[in-house]
This record gives sequence, C-alpha cells and structure tokens, in this order.
Amino acid sequence: MDAALETHGLIKRFGGIVPTKGVTFRLEQGARHALIGPNGAGKTTFVNLLTGVLAPSAGRVVLGGEDITRLRPEARVRRGLVRTFQINQLFADLTPLETLALAVGERRQLGGDWRRPVGADEGVSAEIMDVAERFDLVDVLELRTDTLPYGKQRLLEIAAAFACAPKVLLLDEPAAGVPEAERRDILNAITALPDDVAVLLIEHDMDLVFSFARRISVLVDGALMAEGEPDAIAADPRVRAVYLGEGRDG
Repeated sequence: MDAALETHGLIKRFGGIVPTKGVTFRLEQGARHALIGPNGAGKTTFVNLLTGVLAPSAGRVVLGGEDITRLRPEARVRRGLVRTFQINQLFADLTPLETLALAVGERRQLGGDWRRPVGADEGVSAEIMDVAERFDLVDVLELRTDTLPYGKQRLLEIAAAFACAPKVLLLDEPAAGVPEAERRDILNAITALPDDVAVLLIEHDMDLVFSFARRISVLVDGALMAEGEPDAIAADPRVRAVYLGEGRDG
C-alpha cells in the first residue's frame, strides 16, 4: 500500500544554510504521527516543503503515490494535503459559519458564489453543521471570529482545514498560545478525526504529543535523528539529551 505522504532525500538550501538535510520520511495511511524537535531543528521548513510553500533544492514529495514535488500549494490542497499554521490564518471579520462556508465552497469550486449556498443548498448547509458539531462550534457559528476565545479560534482553523476533505492533515502547533484549560478541547478534536485521515502533528507540547501520537519522528539540525513509538522515543538517550536537555549519562 502506498504511504499517505512520503519524502525521499528532501533537501533545502538557502545559500550556505541547509535547514533540511536529505530527509526521507513516511506517513502511513491513517497515521497519528508527531514531528518534534528543538527550536531551529528545521520543522517549519520541512512543513513548507511538504505543502509547496517552498520548493526543494533536491529530493521528492509523494502524496498517495503521486509525485507532487513541483505542484503549487493550492494544487496539493485539491489533492488532499491540507495544513494549519502556527499563527492562525483566519479572517477576523468573518463568522465561523462564513469561514466554514468558504472552505466548503472552495472545495466544491463555487468560487465567488460561496456565500449563496449557505441556507440555500441543503448539502452545503448540512456539511457545515456536521463540521461545526464535530469541533464544538455550533454555539458560536454566528459570532465574529475575532471575538472568540483563542482555543475556539484554533478549533475553527482545524475545522476549516477538515472541511477541505483532507487525506493528509498537517497540524502545525495547534495548541500554540492556547490556555491550558482549553488544550484538552484541541486534543479531543484531533483524536476524534476520522481514521481515513492521516495526521502529522508538529508540536512542542509534549503532553499533547504523547497523548496523541502512535509514532514520533525527531528532527534535529535538519535531519531525522530518531523515529519510533512514543515509549521508545521517550527512552531514547539521544532524544533526552538533544530535545529534553538531559545529559547523555542521565
């Protein structure tokens, strides 16, 4: 079976700086996978290469068996590779209802007419409500996004990504900036994602990582240093030394 997403010898150079150094990576179908690493490890560059924001200097990106290395970001989204961002990219003056309608409308290729089907098209309306219920947004659908608690805004961004019908969903630090009391909502939402969606979580919150992931990859200085099940990663002395800041002898 083809991987949901994989890279082969992925390299990115910015002059003499090489933030991605020959990364070969595989995300299985239906994966619950986390990518961790210290600040400056190259995680953001790697995600930007996966999503087409950056073009690689060498190597390939393959989605469901198709080489997408040269495709633009929007073409990757149409093929099912969708991401969220460290800092949310929501439209502050839209409501969650409008945001979800925009995501569904874009996927259905409604273009500038995306507002009209809300309420007029039963299929679109039903899909929006299904997504809103999944992410606990029904009670805030008519509120401006910039008035929502930050945890709700993060849930809305994940919901909008989910409304794009991803085969692979990349979650770039979804808990960043979210108050501790609201992080459980983020975990519950991503844990409940359908099994046919492969999820790659890029995150610094280790409680979230180890509660969610079935497999973890550790990126250090632009290269994969370790990969395995959570217990193995937690016990790996290299990870403890480099990522957790512990001495190699303890």
